[in-house]
Amino acid sequence: MNKTLHDAAVRRLQAALGHTFANPALLECALTHRSFSSRHNERFEFVGDAVLNYTVARMLFDTYPDLPEGRLSRLRANLVNQTVLAETAASLNLGDALLLGPGELKSGGFRRPSILADAMEAVFAAVCLDADFAAAEAVVRRLFHSRVQNIDCGEKEAKDAKTRLQEALQAQRLALPKYRIDKQEGEGENAWFTVSCDLGELGFVSTAQASGRRAAEQEAARTALEWLAAHRPPAKTPQKRRQK
Repeated sequence: MNKTLHDAAVRRLQAALGHTFANPALLECALTHRSFSSRHNERFEFVGDAVLNYTVARMLFDTYPDLPEGRLSRLRANLVNQTVLAETAASLNLGDALLLGPGELKSGGFRRPSILADAMEAVFAAVCLDADFAAAEAVVRRLFHSRVQNIDCGEKEAKDAKTRLQEALQAQRLALPKYRIDKQEGEGENAWFTVSCDLGELGFVSTAQASGRRAAEQEAARTALEWLAAHRPPAKTPQKRRQK
């Protein structure tokens, strides 16, 4: 990467985080993928994951005082997963500041959800190491405030997208979706899947990419659910007239 462009991207990222690093080397390490250097961000992910989980747990605990532990745990899982972390990283244009090896650059690693999510966790750790836990907690709170406030606390959030899609189709007496792997790149933990979700007679097919087959299927199902809600909303149950 061009150093001037990289430095500019790093400055923009710090502004978006609301934290200027006293030790820029910490942020540099958090943004370094193992394909680029032996001094990479994987150890930082370990700390960042703990910072994120505690902070989101505390935010949910304070925001929803009447919810039991089980529901809080499910809500937290819906907020700290790879998809949400990758979306958060993308909103900060974090990918522009990543340091990736030639192979990852060529394959679009700066857009890959798994790489973005891992780097986002590493950045939380870098803030903590650069300042203290309170500073890292403040960053997480700013980034997750809206998601915590607007999360759906209903039981449907306890179910994954594939389950909800299946139930929505069954409720309308429609055939179940068919998932297929359209493409697989790499092997093992570096495998990258492109998966389709076919709604059959409805004539809609959604496609998603992820670092695992199951994750890609969930993303494809989520897109299919959104389409189904927009084009085949569930019929409203007619209200019974009150007898006088």
